[in-house]
Amino acid sequence: MNPASLSTRLGSLFSAGAIVATLREPGDPQLLLPEEAAHLGRAVAKRMQEFAAGRLCARRALAEFGMPDFPVRVAEDRQPIWPDSLAGSITHTAGFCAAVVADRRHIQAVGVDSEVVGDVKVEIWSHICLPGEMAWLRSLPASEQAAAVTLIFSAKEAFYKCQYPLVGERLGFHDVRIEVPTWNAASDGTFLVHPMRPVAVAAHASPPLHGRYLFHEKLVTAAIDLVSLHGDVDPSHGARPGGIRSWTTT
Repeated sequence: MNPASLSTRLGSLFSAGAIVATLREPGDPQLLLPEEAAHLGRAVAKRMQEFAAGRLCARRALAEFGMPDFPVRVAEDRQPIWPDSLAGSITHTAGFCAAVVADRRHIQAVGVDSEVVGDVKVEIWSHICLPGEMAWLRSLPASEQAAAVTLIFSAKEAFYKCQYPLVGERLGFHDVRIEVPTWNAASDGTFLVHPMRPVAVAAHASPPLHGRYLFHEKLVTAAIDLVSLHGDVDPSHGARPGGIRSWTTT
């Protein structure tokens, strides 16, 4: 009944062992588990479909870890609640949804974000980008700038989604700088996340943090993970503080 499918192409953006599932159609709220549907409240139809798509992708990925019917509930801070032994992340945008899940014994945290290229309008570029990032954008051909700024936005979102469940730190767009050493507006490549101030996640991985991106289907998907260097990771570690942050949640 689950229409989501595994994606080896997006899975290759992460370290070995991470599983990615995708869905390219609206999610059917009727396929939600009762514990998941309880979080819908008075959501409009579009939000219901997005939420359902995310849960269907999450459960398709969880099935690879032997948990096909695990209900992915919502925490007080609006984060998905994954099994204690697993790390996960969800993204959805127009006509596309993806979820990544990984065993926390090997990968401490994961973050994925997909955006439609061109949706980041020029008038908000300075709110997302630091002066150095703006200079890089302006150095590119005009035909590539929309793709590049969408990548910067997506990379920062993916980084936030990766670090927040692990350390519970709220960040702003100007707290990190994205460097793109392998730029390709039509394919895939790598990016680096440089903190502009001390960040809590540095206790788990020395900056800069490395990520990968892929342009596909008029979208860009950014991916980042933190590999465990010490074997088992304490599933109870991390914080889920309440409140609203400056970046989106799923």
